[in-house]
Amino acid sequence: MGKKNKLKTKKAAAKRFKVTANGKIMRRVSGQSHFNSKMSGKKRRNKRKWVEVSKSELKAIKRLLPYK
Repeated sequence: MGKKNKLKTKKAAAKRFKVTANGKIMRRVSGQSHFNSKMSGKKRRNKRKWVEVSKSELKAIKRLLPYK
């Protein structure tokens, strides 16, 4: 038969998420671009980290990253 079409990775999503060796999808914490001076130092430090994507969003993000 014919060739099977490859799925394309959504590049916008590929830049924003990373997949760990165990298959977890990680994202950055939102709200760290400006208005940081009014936050406590603890809150600012915690926003620099990567956090796991919630279960409700997981299916949609996996669809955007078919080969990750």
